[in-house]
Amino acid sequence: MQHIAVLDDEADITRLLATYLQGQGFRVSQVHDGNALLQLMAADTPNLVLLDLGLPGEDGLAIARRLREHWHCGLVIVTGRGDPVDKVVGLEIGADDYVIKPFDLRELLARIRAVLRRLAPAEVPPAAAAAAATAAAAAPAPNELLRFAQWLLDIGARRLQDTAGKEVPLTTGEFELLVVFARHPGRVLSRDFLLESTRGREAAPFDRTIDVQVGRLRKKLEADPERPEIIKSVRGAGYVFTSRVGTT
Repeated sequence: MQHIAVLDDEADITRLLATYLQGQGFRVSQVHDGNALLQLMAADTPNLVLLDLGLPGEDGLAIARRLREHWHCGLVIVTGRGDPVDKVVGLEIGADDYVIKPFDLRELLARIRAVLRRLAPAEVPPAAAAAAATAAAAAPAPNELLRFAQWLLDIGARRLQDTAGKEVPLTTGEFELLVVFARHPGRVLSRDFLLESTRGREAAPFDRTIDVQVGRLRKKLEADPERPEIIKSVRGAGYVFTSRVGTT
């Protein structure tokens, strides 16, 4: 049973969400301030956090930033702040999704499940798993390491390291986007292609999430994010991953 934490200072909202999500098969913890959430994270880390930004006396974005720095879990911001700037900032911090109040419970459930699917390892049918295990015993494991510039991308471990072995944390969205780029070097990739490759049917028309995630990746990969050399923009077309990619 997957565990969801709901942080909102309004008890009516946490009770509503807890009742609904429990009816959908989730285990739900209700918290009403940042300290309570951080204590929960340390004691019983949830698979996903629903985080309100409008907390009295607290900075919800600072809480989101701390979650991203210390825990690997899904993060969906659920807030009354509908300003596009707030949404961009939330996504830049590392939220997997941003939902504006008032929301439809069924839509929120679909977004939660979409994030959890992206976080979970792919499920393999038992027969296929057995066949794969037999094949693996007879053949070397497939190469899951991609090298580009001064970086090593370990796809199997979902890890990015520099040449010194220092790991650079990536959100789920950043990792999936980087994998798509690294597997299509030298090709101009449209935003629609990148959205479909990383979010599938959950992608929405005119979704600018890709631009936000590219900006975050540049800050982590590029020597000068303002003059990118690895992920370059192509006016009117999308982006191109210019680094040569090799396998290890």
